[in-house]
Amino acid sequence: MLTDRIRLFETGFRVIKENIDTLLQQTDANAVFLIDRDGNLITNSGDTEGIDLEAFATLSAADFSAAAQLAILVGEENFNTFYHQGKNKNLYFQSVTRGIIMGVIFDKRTTLGLVRVRVKNAAEELTKILDKIFTEEVQDKPLDESLKGISEDIESELDKIFG
Repeated sequence: MLTDRIRLFETGFRVIKENIDTLLQQTDANAVFLIDRDGNLITNSGDTEGIDLEAFATLSAADFSAAAQLAILVGEENFNTFYHQGKNKNLYFQSVTRGIIMGVIFDKRTTLGLVRVRVKNAAEELTKILDKIFTEEVQDKPLDESLKGISEDIESELDKIFG
């Protein structure tokens, strides 16, 4: 059923959000982001005031794509992490799974070493969570059946509205 799918994703999203909230606390970072490789912000935690979240997500994904091309140029399969050091703020990114990128903004209150270790641990946990969500989703119903159910739900609602 569609409601089962929504519940599955709601539960999964809640667990994902708790994971990045915990990472924010453990690292004393300014903000943590989950972004897909297409540049869409999935969720974030922390102080994002003054940050254009859409632009940040889009540019982060583009940065990851550029790093992937650089990896190929130097004979690597991929770069799974990268770091940008600024005067006051730093950025650390890590590939999680299934095209998901975790980004962390941090300052002098914490260290790159702590951020790297905590992000690595959080990424491993997120991989388990996301794999479980996607595995349950695939096992739940084939895609064609789920679309049929959605179509029937929409048709039923339209019938109620328009008679």
